[in-house]
Amino acid sequence: MPTLKFTGLLRLVAVVAIFMAGVWSQSNGVIEEFLFYIPDIQFLTVQHLWLTALSGGLAILVAVPLGIILSRPSMTRYAESAMQVLNVGTTIPTLAVLALSMSFLGIGTVPAVFGLFVATLLPITRNTYTGLKGVSPALKEAAAGIGMSPLQRLVRVELPNALYVMFAGIRTALAINVGTVPLAFLIGAGGLGELIFTGIDLYDPIMMLSGAIPTALLAIGVDVLVAFVAFLVVPRGVNPARA
Repeated sequence: MPTLKFTGLLRLVAVVAIFMAGVWSQSNGVIEEFLFYIPDIQFLTVQHLWLTALSGGLAILVAVPLGIILSRPSMTRYAESAMQVLNVGTTIPTLAVLALSMSFLGIGTVPAVFGLFVATLLPITRNTYTGLKGVSPALKEAAAGIGMSPLQRLVRVELPNALYVMFAGIRTALAINVGTVPLAFLIGAGGLGELIFTGIDLYDPIMMLSGAIPTALLAIGVDVLVAFVAFLVVPRGVNPARA
């Protein structure tokens, strides 16, 4: 009971704080200034989502098969070395990766997509590899015992049991991707980073927030969307959310 009362009190305080923030924003003209940037937000959000879809989609198409290949018994000795190579995309600052991409590919969408693709590879590959390696050997032995081929075991036994972990990697990678896309503006690829960095240069907090707030909301939205897809796709027996 005390915990429920404390939770209710926190909710009340949050509602009051939001109401007061709204009153303050209205009285100081913040809302009107923010609404001024709505057309820019709409246009740049489309660019932002396009960059995320391109780089994230390419990363999924490459990382999932790569994780599957590295999880095979014949690749055991090479798996960790390959992971360290992919780790370059996360250990090197993303801005440096984008700068290197610009050096070879010029400016615009192509180097931005390539840099974001490289930075997104590791979480998906790692989770695909870990999820497949985590499948119970007893399940694989049982599948082999009833005459399944290696491909059938992979498709019917290993992948369904590894999907939850794989989707966790995809959620992490895409959320990071959305939050990193603003840096693509620095190499001429557009996106909400245009409002963020221009606002910083002009010392205009409203312009900066007009880019930062939608970026944060997009990251949350993408995470929720992938979680919903995982809820529907991952089998009930290995999906804690559906237990």
